[in-house]
Amino acid sequence: MKTPKYINLKGFLLFQILYELHRNKRLCGDELAEIIGKKKGEKLTPGTIYPALKYLRRKKLVSYKKEGRKKYYRLTEEGKKEYLLCKRIFVKVFKGLFAKKI
Repeated sequence: MKTPKYINLKGFLLFQILYELHRNKRLCGDELAEIIGKKKGEKLTPGTIYPALKYLRRKKLVSYKKEGRKKYYRLTEEGKKEYLLCKRIFVKVFKGLFAKKI
């Protein structure tokens, strides 16, 4: 997929992670990278996904449970609240933006 030349859409990564964890309940970093990467049309690198997960952990929006070698992430109660607030704002801002076919 071609990427925009002047507009950077990277700011949506944290929201996408919260969305996927809300939708799937628990995912490991590799699964998150694969799901989000498919939607973006490009592979996410560990250098992209893991710093974002670390940031969300520090803010207490996600937690993880280690199972074998993998860490499975899930939303905390604060993370659920943050996701719902972000979703409300996102819908309000972008509602109707793509009402017509592009």
